[in-house]
Amino acid sequence: MSGNAVDLMAILAPLPHRYPRLLIDRMTEHEPGQLARALKNVTVNEPFFQGHFPGYPVMPGVLVIEALVQLSAVLAHDLGLTLDLSGISGARFKRQVSPGDQLMLETRMGPVVDGSGRFAVLASVDGELAAEAQLLVAFTPLVPGTR
Repeated sequence: MSGNAVDLMAILAPLPHRYPRLLIDRMTEHEPGQLARALKNVTVNEPFFQGHFPGYPVMPGVLVIEALVQLSAVLAHDLGLTLDLSGISGARFKRQVSPGDQLMLETRMGPVVDGSGRFAVLASVDGELAAEAQLLVAFTPLVPGTR
């Protein structure tokens, strides 16, 4: 479905996450098993803004990475796999993410070798890089009837 928006139900299907843990609002591009792009509308109503930080709301970097992991899980699901995050390499945070921002997410899946792999991920706001990293993952076959 390259170039076409994918509805929320298609995102929810492979993920066990639900509000408030689901950090993807809409998938904008999906090349199964290869590439996915999505967005997260960052609103002042997000529960994490209550404590991060009072009077100066900033989306925690760990949640930006979590959104990228969730998007990567959709690509793994395309191949009948689930992923377990085993490491993060080269994480760089370049810009704060604040209420009102539209966080654009991108993940590219590398080859699967001996049950493990990598995803090159990045997040941006208004075309400006907010975060980038390499996700190191272990894959397991998807059990039928599960997410």
